[in-house]
Amino acid sequence: MTQAVLEKNGEVQAVKGDLLEVDHVVKEFKVAAGFRKSAAVVHAVSDVSFTIKEGETLAMVGESGCGKSTMGRLILKLLEPTEGAIRFEGQDLDKLTGEAMRHIRKKMQIIFQDPYASLNPRMTVFQIIAEPLVTHNMFATKQETEDRVRELLKIVGIRPEFINRYPHQFSGGQRQRIGIARALALNPKLVVCDEPVSALDVSIQAQILNLLHDLQKDMKLTYLFISHDLGVVRYISDRVCVMFLGKLCEIGNTEDIFKNPIHPYTKFLLAAVPKPDPHLRRENKSLLIGEMPSPVNPPGGCRFHTRCPYMTERCSSEEPQMRELQGRMVACHNAENLRIQ
Repeated sequence: MTQAVLEKNGEVQAVKGDLLEVDHVVKEFKVAAGFRKSAAVVHAVSDVSFTIKEGETLAMVGESGCGKSTMGRLILKLLEPTEGAIRFEGQDLDKLTGEAMRHIRKKMQIIFQDPYASLNPRMTVFQIIAEPLVTHNMFATKQETEDRVRELLKIVGIRPEFINRYPHQFSGGQRQRIGIARALALNPKLVVCDEPVSALDVSIQAQILNLLHDLQKDMKLTYLFISHDLGVVRYISDRVCVMFLGKLCEIGNTEDIFKNPIHPYTKFLLAAVPKPDPHLRRENKSLLIGEMPSPVNPPGGCRFHTRCPYMTERCSSEEPQMRELQGRMVACHNAENLRIQ
C-alpha cells in the first residue's frame, strides 16, 4: 500500500493505504404498516461511499437520524447492507461467512455511547473484558486470560485490583474506560467510536479523548469517530464526513472543513456551535429553515433543498453528485457561489 503523510495535533504521522472502503452502500428498513395500507421503508443510508486510511481518524457528523450510527453498524456487519459493498483490507465483508468472518471480527471493534448500558451489570470487570478473549480462544489458561485483562485495565487507566468489581461500582468515565479495554482486547485495527464521550462530563470527555489519542499512537489504531459534538470532532479527527438524511454532503480534511466549509449544510452546522465569548453570542446567526424531512419519504433532488435558503429549481429536481472542489468532495450544485455568514 502506498504511504501518505498527515499532520495531527502537531505531530507528523505516516498513513498507509485504505483500510476500509465503503462503496455505494444503501440501507433500508421496512417498518410495520400500522394504519398504513402498506409497509413503509426507512431510507437510513442512501448511496454512501468513502474510505478510511490505515492509522487515521475519520469523523462522521450530522443531525440525529442522519444515518451515521447505522453506517457504523454496517461497517461492523452488525447490519447487512441493502445494496453496495464494504471492503476491509480488500475483502468484501458481504462475501465472508463462518471462520473467515470470525477472523475479520477480531480486527473490528466498537466503543458504545452509553458506558453503563453497554456493560452487563451481572458480570464482573474480569468477565466483561475476558469474554472476547474466551470466545476467540486467545489463551490456553485462565491465568493467561486474567493477566491480559489486568494488562488492559492498566493500559486504560483502571487499577488492576478492581478486576472483580461490577460496573455499578465505577463512575461513568471509568465504565467507558472498561468499554475501551474490552474493545482493545483482541488487538483490533479498526475501532468504531459511536459517540464515546457524549454521555460524560466535559472534564471526563477530555480524559477519554486523550486516552483514545494515546492508544491510537501506541497501538496503531484506526478510528471511525461518530459524533455530533463538533468541538470534539475538531480535536480528534484527521478528516470529517458530513451526513444529512442518509446522504453524504462533504468530506475533507478537518481543518479545511472547519476553516472553510463549502456545503451549505456544513456551514449551518458550524454556525450553530455556541461561542464562549458573550459578545459574539449576540451576533445574528444563519439558521436552517423548516423541519428535517422524514427518512420514510425523503425529498427528491438534493435532500437538503427543503431546508436550504439557497436552493434553485435544479436542487429540487436533480440529485447532486459528489465532486472535487477546493481539495475536498462536495455534493452541491451551487457550492462555488454561496456566501453564508
